[in-house]
Amino acid sequence: MTSPRQNRPSQLLQPQRQPVATRDASTILLLRDGADGYEVLMTRRAAQGNFANAYVFPGGGLEPQDADPANHALARVRQGMVDAGGELRITQALAGIRETFEELGVLLAYDETGRPVSPAQVQTLDRKASLYEQCRALGWSLAVDQLWYLAHWTAARDLPKRFNVPFFVARMPEDQTAVADETEQFEPTWIGPLAALQRFAEKSLVLVFPTERTLQRMAAFADTQAVLDALQSENLLWHSCPRTGYLQGQDTRHMETDMAYGELEFVHPDGQAGHHLDWQFEQAVPLRKNLLRLTAPNPGVMTGPGTNSYLVGDASTGYIAIDPGPNEPAHLQRLHDAAGGDIRYIVCTHSHPDHSPGAAPLQAMVELSGHARPPIMGLPSAPTARSNSRFKPEITLRDGERIALQGQGDAGEITHTLQAIFTPGHAANHLCFLLEEDALLFSGDHILNGSTTVVSPPDGNMIDYLDSLDKLDAICGEHGVNHILPAHGYVLGSARQQIAKLKAHRLAREAKVHAAMRAKPDGSIQDWVALAYADTPQALWPVAERSLLAHVERIQTLCLGR
Repeated sequence: MTSPRQNRPSQLLQPQRQPVATRDASTILLLRDGADGYEVLMTRRAAQGNFANAYVFPGGGLEPQDADPANHALARVRQGMVDAGGELRITQALAGIRETFEELGVLLAYDETGRPVSPAQVQTLDRKASLYEQCRALGWSLAVDQLWYLAHWTAARDLPKRFNVPFFVARMPEDQTAVADETEQFEPTWIGPLAALQRFAEKSLVLVFPTERTLQRMAAFADTQAVLDALQSENLLWHSCPRTGYLQGQDTRHMETDMAYGELEFVHPDGQAGHHLDWQFEQAVPLRKNLLRLTAPNPGVMTGPGTNSYLVGDASTGYIAIDPGPNEPAHLQRLHDAAGGDIRYIVCTHSHPDHSPGAAPLQAMVELSGHARPPIMGLPSAPTARSNSRFKPEITLRDGERIALQGQGDAGEITHTLQAIFTPGHAANHLCFLLEEDALLFSGDHILNGSTTVVSPPDGNMIDYLDSLDKLDAICGEHGVNHILPAHGYVLGSARQQIAKLKAHRLAREAKVHAAMRAKPDGSIQDWVALAYADTPQALWPVAERSLLAHVERIQTLCLGR
């Protein structure tokens, strides 16, 4: 398998740069159960310095003493913890225990008899002296075995000071009380995750992004034991290095699970801020020097923020227009103008009414402006297509056929090559396109960001759809594709993971469909939808019926094949 490669640096919108190096740190979430659910210990940071006045979990930077083998000998550990993270995991855990003691006077440790240290014993220690030396003198061990690896955060690439931090969780030691050092930490506060988030929404509690998102995840657990149970495999629940975008007038952070993350990674791979994420229709959005996106003003349930039209190329080569969209004159005029009228080819991923009707009007617009008439390319609609999805291109593209743009002059270099990939499933005439020089996949409606595509028989076919996913996965592996540009939604990153996730989702849904069919063998499509799509808003069930029918056809075909 070819590893994902970076797109041509020459096509990046901004010069490459090296983000600031990270500093290693460690954090512990101390948990306790209360009458209204479990709570987490938070403290307010000082009014100056990092995270000023923000409420955080205790922790701090790793120090050389945390990695000292002599101090590791003080740690009582679980074997699974060592197997999963090695000596580094012990170093991180010790740093978290040490910082929690220095900041709050809370100590996770065992005394010389092997019992958890009592509050009275903890109070005999000097919080400003070496914790390790004091424990060694007393014969105590540090309770690394009580820490569970919850998550890992690496600070966003645009920050001037960056931390690399494992987040551990542990039960609050019985009868101990947090007392802030009044230097770095103030106002120890026990609060439930939902209550903290509510106060944050009300602007009465300052939270930094990793703390906010951690609390959101923690709010899903019923109690402390539920949190610990989820971590018994020694695998963390998430690992994130957020990226920054500009949305609704302000800088916003986005995790890998957020829809905009892949686009931020794609447009500014080194973490430069400033990419606008608001959907707008009036102007082209630069994604690369050789790639523009214009979104048609047709948002809706089936189209998301609207249909994405793409322009591939540059002023020296002319442009390829991918999916001109609906026959919307203002949108087509903007496509024309963004290319300076120099559109050499118009290609359609498929014949649906939000993708291909704009092709002929755009062609006429280009010709009227004095440029050569660009051919309309794609696959003709199949007889199974609905009446509003009829399409006949001037040039029929074969699977694997290439469309090339080259620079000026007879010896101009070919710099932008689109390869057509036949991917039936969503529609019988669906094509995806690979921009070979930059290893980018234009997925049409086969892969979307934010939703799964509808597969509607008879023109849609679930067997073909899943086979096409496998085909795209193989192409992504062969060419090192890491980014997918869908016809609806932001750019997607981690291409092969996205494809695997999408296929797993479809097969999981099919298992629910099959279970519904077995539960109600004489049921109607509506009966089966109510069971198989019980986790989907009822308003979407009429649309879900179409994909359910495609699953039924696949199930029946596979059963007959046996």
